[in-house]
Parts: sequence; C-alpha cells; structure tokens
Amino acid sequence: MSDQINENLPFEIVILPIRIAVAYPLVAIPVEVNLSKSIKLVEQSWRDNRQIGLLTIKDHLIETRKGRQQEFPTSDQIYSTGTLVTIEQIIKVKKNELQVIFQGIEKFDIVEWTGTDPYLRAKIRIRYDEYYEDNEDIEMEALLRSLRDLSKEVVLLAPELPKEVIQIIDSIDSARHLIYFVASISSLTIAEKQKILELDNLKEKCRILLANLAKEKEVVALGKKIQADVKEEIDKTQKEFFLRQELKAIHKELGEKEEDIIGEYTEKINKANMSDEAKKEAIKELERLTTMSPQSAEFPVVKTYLDWIVELPWQIKSNDQIDIENARLILDNDHYDIYDVKDRILEYLAVKKIIKERNIPIDKEAGETATILCFVGPPGVGKTSLGQSIARALGRKFTRMSLGGIRDEAEIRGHRRTYVGALPGRIIQALKRVGTRNPVFMLDEIDKVGVDWRGDPSSALLEVLDPAQNHSFRDNYLDVDFDLSEIMFITTANQLETILPPLRDRMEIIQLDGYTEYEKLIIAIRYLIPRQLKVNGLREHEIIFAEEAIKKIIQDYTREAGVRNLERQIGTVCRKCAIKIASKETSQLVISPEQIRTYLKKEKFESEISESVDIPGIVTGLAVTDSGGEILFIEATYMKGKGELTITGQLGAVMRESAQIAHSYVRSKAAQLGIDPDEFGKTDVHLHVPAGATPKDGPSAGLAMVVAIASLFSNKPINSTIGMTGEATLRGRVLPVGGIKMKSLAAHRAGIKKVILPKRNERDLEELPEDILKSIDFVLVERIDDALSEVFLL
Repeated sequence: MSDQINENLPFEIVILPIRIAVAYPLVAIPVEVNLSKSIKLVEQSWRDNRQIGLLTIKDHLIETRKGRQQEFPTSDQIYSTGTLVTIEQIIKVKKNELQVIFQGIEKFDIVEWTGTDPYLRAKIRIRYDEYYEDNEDIEMEALLRSLRDLSKEVVLLAPELPKEVIQIIDSIDSARHLIYFVASISSLTIAEKQKILELDNLKEKCRILLANLAKEKEVVALGKKIQADVKEEIDKTQKEFFLRQELKAIHKELGEKEEDIIGEYTEKINKANMSDEAKKEAIKELERLTTMSPQSAEFPVVKTYLDWIVELPWQIKSNDQIDIENARLILDNDHYDIYDVKDRILEYLAVKKIIKERNIPIDKEAGETATILCFVGPPGVGKTSLGQSIARALGRKFTRMSLGGIRDEAEIRGHRRTYVGALPGRIIQALKRVGTRNPVFMLDEIDKVGVDWRGDPSSALLEVLDPAQNHSFRDNYLDVDFDLSEIMFITTANQLETILPPLRDRMEIIQLDGYTEYEKLIIAIRYLIPRQLKVNGLREHEIIFAEEAIKKIIQDYTREAGVRNLERQIGTVCRKCAIKIASKETSQLVISPEQIRTYLKKEKFESEISESVDIPGIVTGLAVTDSGGEILFIEATYMKGKGELTITGQLGAVMRESAQIAHSYVRSKAAQLGIDPDEFGKTDVHLHVPAGATPKDGPSAGLAMVVAIASLFSNKPINSTIGMTGEATLRGRVLPVGGIKMKSLAAHRAGIKKVILPKRNERDLEELPEDILKSIDFVLVERIDDALSEVFLL
C-alpha cells in the first residue's frame, strides 16, 4: 500500500461523482461542486476525515445548469474504478457553488454499493499499479524520458497551457507521479483518461500517453504553421497594395494612366445600373475624358463628375421591414406619448404593406406617399430622434440634413459644372453618403431657411418635397433626373408661420406641443437617466434618482416644453457623482432633492405665480414662443396726463394694435365697469409686457390687456392663479387663438389654477392630457364681459 494511505483507512467510504474530469493518484485536481447533495457531502467529509472516493460520470452530459437543480447521479451512471482523495481546500465561489481542491492518494475498485441516501456509499478495495520504480529498467527509463521531453514540447507549443507546467514536469521524480500528471493535463477524452487510470501497467500507460502527445504535437504545430501562413499572406497582400499605390503614383507622374482610367470607368458605368439618361450622359463625359490630357484643367472636372454619377445609389434600396407590431414596439420603446405621430407612422406602414401584398403598381407621378410629414414643436420634444426611430422601425437607413441658416439655393439643387469647385446639392450628397435610394431623410429646421440675393432655398425644396415632381428631381450639377419618390422625407420646425405657404401646403403637419411635468418625469426615468448613466460610464445601481429629485430639476432648474435641458441637468448631476465614485468615496449614491441643490447650485427658475400679486393692473396672459408655451405678465399703470397710451416691451405691430383696442374698449365701457369716464381724458396709461428684451407679437394677448386696464381703473386686483388668452375686438367679442395645448402646458408648469379661453377653442381641449384637465379649471367665454365677470366675480 502507498505510504500516503492510512493503514486505518475505513473499508467503507462516501462516493462523490464528478464530471468532465478524472482524478488520478498523487495529482491535485480542482472540482466545481454545485449540486446541493454534493455540497453537503463535501462539507460533511471536511468535518470528518476529509477522505472521499471520486468516480467519474460516464455520461458527461449529466450536469448542473445554473438556476436548475439536476438529479444526483446513480451508481450505474459512474465508472467503478476511481481515486481515493483527501480534501485540501474549499473555496466558496457563489451561494450554491464550491471550488474544491482534492489531492489524489490511490486508486480503488468498487466492491459493493452499500447506500444511496443521503450520499452514495460503497465498500472499496485499494488497487495497485504493477510497476512502481526500478532504475535498472532501461525500457522504462527511455519511455519516461520521451514522455518528459514530448510533454514539455507540447506545453511550449500549446497557448492554453501555462509555461510554468514545464518546471513542474522537471521537478517530478516519481514515474507514477509523472505519468498521472501528464495524463491530467493531456487532451485525452474522458474515456481515454479513465482507461489510463484503470490500466495497472505503467509502461502501457506511458505508451498511450506518448502516442497522444505525438499526435497533439503535430496538431498544434500544424495550427501554428497555418496561422503563420495566414499572417504571411496578409503581409504579402499589404505589401502588394503599397507597391501598387506607388506604381500608380509613378504612372500618374509619367502621364500613362489614361487607358486604365477609361477601362475602370467603363466597368463602373456598366455596374452602376443607372437610368438610360444618366448612362448616356456618363458615356458622353467618358468619351470627352479620352480626348483630354491628364494635365488639362478640364480633366479633373470631368473625372469628379464621373465619380459622382457612378457612385450614386441608382437602384440600391433597403428592404422594408413591414411588421406593424414590431414597428409599434420600437416606437413605444423609443418615445413616450406622442401617439398621433406613432399612429401616422403605422398608417404609412400599413398602406405600404397592403400595396406590396396586393401587388398594386405605384404611380410615380402620384408619389409613394401622399404627403410629407412635418413635425412642429418647441426644441427638445424629440422631433429629430423620432426620425431615427422611424428609420429603425422601417428597416431603412437614416440621414439628416440641417436647413437652419441655408440661404443659397445651390445648397439644395447644386452648382452647375461651369463654376469652379462645383458640387451636387446636399440632397444628392446625402444619398451618396447613405448608399441607398430610399432612406428616411430628415430635413431639420425647415422653418429657419433664409432668403437673400443668392436665391430662395424654400422654393427649391418645393420640387424635392412634392410627390408629384420628385420622381424626376434634376440636380444642377448632375443635370440628369434622379428619382427621390421612394425616400421618406420628414421635416421638422419650431413654428409654422415662417415656412413658405406653398411648401407648407405639401406637408402634413403633426404638432408636438411639449410635455407635462408627469410626462417629463416618466421620460427622465425611462430614457434620460439610463442614457446619461451610459454616456458617463456609470452603472445603473451606482446612481439612483428619487422621484422628488427629478421633480425638483424639472420645476426649479428647467423651464421648457421639451426635455433637452432636463437631460443636460441630469448629465451634470451624473458627472458630479462620477467624481465621488471614481475617487472611491462611495459605491452608490441616492440623489435626493437636497443633493440636487448641492450639485446644481442655486435654483435657476422661481415660479412667478407663486408670489401672490394683489396690485390692480397686473394680469397673467398665455403666449407661444419658439421654445413652446410661456406665461406672459401684462402690467398697466396710470398717471396724470392727457389720455395718452404708452406701450412698451418690444411689442410687434399686431400686439400694439391689441393694446389700443383694449384701451378703447375699456374707455367705451367705463360706466358699466363702475369707472368715471372723465378719468380717461386726464389720465395717461402705460401698458408694459415684461421681458422687454424679447420681441413679442400676435393678437392672443388682447383679452389679457383689456382685463389689465379694467383692473387698473376699477382698482380691483386679479388673482395671480388666473391665466387667459384670446383676441379681443372693439365689439367685445373674444376670438379664438392658436397654440392652446402649448399655452395650457405653460399654465400647468406655472401653477395656474384657472384659464379663460375663447369659446371657439373648446375643441382644442380634447388634445390636452388628462392630468391638465383635472388640475386646471378651463372657463370658455364668447364676450369680454363674460371674462370680466369671471375675474372680478361681479
């Protein structure tokens, strides 16, 4: 019996089945234990004598999957010859997983199974190898020397084996130890490793290992040779590439490149699959190129033209993914609310799907789509990002062109080739860049297109966006028709008034008016915070925003219809927190409203409604700006004078006229309002709209101006929680105005409790979110007298 075996070893021991490994005498083996029954067996043996019998499972597919408990192997599923081991170390990897280091002692055979519950138990008999150590056996010495040398060669070639294994092999003196160690690190199958264990003759074990190592050496060496050949081929290819580039440069200097260029462009023209007109023009220009010298000034001009015309996606298209439910899911995941926009996109997809399934031919002159979508709304409501989501839902490529500040018509149509440095317009450039003829093409900021002596880009866009014309769009540079009818054009704007009416007529307007405080909270939680955490390299659990903290950012640090500044402030908080996490001050931060004050310093906005205004002559109006809805204070005061009216606040002509109408109306109704009519003749009135640096115009403040002057002369203050909008007439009527949803959102943000609207704007209330309808009392009036009765409670 081996010296490592205790003579008092029990005849009966517990058995631990292992998988994908075979334990050998004298060799340490790490085993992953994750069955609950096996874990209990190991822990119990550790407390007792630390000795266990390891037997390998015959079917290696019997395994434990994470999160799923498998059955403990039975005695007929494991080999009958194994290795007696002692437990050297137990490492707890996870809650239900141990890494156990066993040290092999001696192999054994099962004599009789004695129990299965709670663990496998068996009577064993120690089994000895026939040959141990004999220094005089020359054959054995030769086998061991070959085994040692060959195993070290394999270790040097195999990248997965650490080079420290060579030192271990050199340090082993025992023949059995060396054979079993080499067997444990070899690439033998489980069945072959088990055979090594069961054999009693060391020479036979050694021969099997030598045969396997010789084969492994050839395989590894061949693999390295293949890798070296591949690398050499790549290096050769790169070398040839650089040599060809140098050769091209030499030919160019010698002027010997014409024939190669002609053949190259002829091939490109044939492959471009362009229209007949374009092909004819390209061949014509190519023929001109053949008659030119490379030193000619016209040569690069013609060559550049050919480069453009052959590289355009004449027939390359993206295949539409016409899956309504998948598109709905993508749009819902990317954007909260804006159901009108989502429904319009789904309508577009549904029509395309029906046309495709029923093989209905598309009339090019009618266009693929009846209208061009135009998203109108304040900054930060998601107009541009919505275009990217639409492209993803359609399975098309996305490209974007900003129209803000464009004043040159050539930006759209391109320059004629007679100009030095002429290029195609930005429409054609974008199509070449995106590589398909049917992308989702977003024209951003269409309301900011300028007009000057260089041309009118808005008029140039008429052909681009008209479905009846854009199938034959003609760029000045190309001077051939290009089909734009399969492009899905989407435009964005902050306001409609500055868009050319004929251009506006070609688009379907979809209004994005902004978000309520609750909607901003949901958007921040679902989209903005996760995106900012990712942008700033933070993990989800490292920063947790309390809802009240987000509300504080919304109320005190941002005043906008969209969420752009909200995301910017969230990003600021994330960066402040990143400093603490990077410096190891903390591993997790919970952001409270108090911490928001610390990170973002003092509040940027304070609700003007929160301060009770009890001074006569001050009224809260509602207005629409480029940034969405806003509250607007109308202030009126009077002094001794000659009945003159002074108007300040950088007001436009329409708004100044509204002030004059308001003054005249109150003066004409003085008696009914309990005002001395003579007061107007000896009193000057000064009407002011604060934020004097901001230009303001429009008739919607007319009602508020009437109420302000009436409040001033009747000496009755107006409750600051009442807001109003509407155009006033001299006959006392209140006419409807636009932007009701944006104005209502602004009123909600400012804490206004009651809003007075024109009666004819009643239908606009249907578009308002439910929480706004519940929190604000909307009063509909047809006449100014009704509004005065409401605010003065007459």
